[in-house]
Amino acid sequence: MKSELIVDVQPHEIAIALTEDDRLQEINREKRNEDNFAVGNIYYGRVKKVMPALNAVFVDVGYEREAFLHYLDLGSEFRTFQSYVTKAVSDRRKVPAIEKIKRLPEVGKEGKIEDVLKVGDTLLVQVIKEPINSKGPRLTAEISIAGRNMVLMPLADGVMVSQKIKRESERSRLKQLIMSIKPRGFSVIVRTVAEDKRVAELDSELRLLVERWHEMVKTLQQREPVSLVSEEIGRTIGIVRDMLSPSFTSIQINDQNIYEDVRQYLTLIAPESTKIVKLYKGKQPIFDKYDITRQMKTGLGRTVGFKHGGYLIIDRTEALFAIDVNSGSKKLYEDQEENAFQYNMAAADEIVHQLRLRDIGGIIIIDFIDMDSKEHQQQLYDHMRQLMDRDRAKHNILPLSKFGLMQITRQRVRPAVEMEVMETCPTCGGKGKIQPSLLFTEQLEEQIAHLSEQYGRGIRLHLHPYIYAYVCRGMVGSLKSKWLLRYGVRVTENQSLGMLQIVFYDSKGNIIPPESK
Repeated sequence: MKSELIVDVQPHEIAIALTEDDRLQEINREKRNEDNFAVGNIYYGRVKKVMPALNAVFVDVGYEREAFLHYLDLGSEFRTFQSYVTKAVSDRRKVPAIEKIKRLPEVGKEGKIEDVLKVGDTLLVQVIKEPINSKGPRLTAEISIAGRNMVLMPLADGVMVSQKIKRESERSRLKQLIMSIKPRGFSVIVRTVAEDKRVAELDSELRLLVERWHEMVKTLQQREPVSLVSEEIGRTIGIVRDMLSPSFTSIQINDQNIYEDVRQYLTLIAPESTKIVKLYKGKQPIFDKYDITRQMKTGLGRTVGFKHGGYLIIDRTEALFAIDVNSGSKKLYEDQEENAFQYNMAAADEIVHQLRLRDIGGIIIIDFIDMDSKEHQQQLYDHMRQLMDRDRAKHNILPLSKFGLMQITRQRVRPAVEMEVMETCPTCGGKGKIQPSLLFTEQLEEQIAHLSEQYGRGIRLHLHPYIYAYVCRGMVGSLKSKWLLRYGVRVTENQSLGMLQIVFYDSKGNIIPPESK
């Protein structure tokens, strides 16, 4: 299986697509030039409300709604960590040694939030769940610094090894190795990808994580309450860090700066993989080139087809996602029971793909086609569990109920991916009436002439594929050739545009605002 990462960098957003054997598996979107309260960000916040009934507090971290911190997310060493933070911000001349901090009584699992925090208290917190719908971020006070092979946590002194590393000899080797090289006052969680890694590589990363911790504390010492202290590495690098494997064949990026950032990061964690990072310079939009746009539009709608002619209907409510399995009109077998079983098994493959593609989390209810056979019900349940084993998100699957429903809970740390696949006409705005088609190219050429005077030659015009095909008619005598010779404008097709939608780019690749046309 080959894996590719396609990164589309736009002025206000970075879209990251992961493909496996050319099939889109994940799509992530990240806002640019905004504090987007991403998972992993660390904030110096202030308690705004204490909620005894919830055994939690609401913390101001600069988001429009207060963030949520539950008592169980304080961590057993919360009092000691608070003492360390207080010492760090009170003496800004040096970073206090964490191994010398005096240990205070632990915070027990059974306790009340009002006995630990009060309104106005300041504390260091980390985002563990991004804002979803009307809810603010979810926080933890157990700070961690994540790397590719390990996670560093202050104020503990143990080493934990991922349960997915099955060989006892390797687990013992990693534990002894990390215990021998880690500094006092820190604990380390060894990730699955660290299996069989060399000492030098692990030692280098551990030093890097400790240095990041010290830099975070130095930043804290310069900050006032309610401010960002440490920003998680960008979503692109985060995905590379968590998912890079020998199956990765290329990482295609259409932006010079992001390309250099990823190469620099890979130089630190996997120097042999820097050769797979490539800067995309094609004229065609990168998502069109790698068939991402088409797969998003066919795979992210309310209705999604799967093999044998069946289809899923995916609906979202405030509390859960509902997925309905339908067989369509095609009949595979004369026997109704066998027919339902085969469609349900095929639907399970697509459902697991959709959960990952849309990053659906929370409660998911699946209405499979009714089956009477207990054996078939068990086989479907086992098949679903086997498929979900490859899912990195934490999840739980229940067997089919007597009503033929399967319930799944899946970890939700950020909003599910949503995309409007039905296009509103950019010309009529949904009113159903547009300008005469004969005038379209005339008015378009007027805009081209105006913009070429304003921005000079080198402008690029993006058009819907149908319109692009029209302006290319005639080879030498085509409108495309005419506009290139007369105005220096290059025309490119773009599958993400509406039928009569047009987008101009200047010679530097920046979008020319519509009001400038």
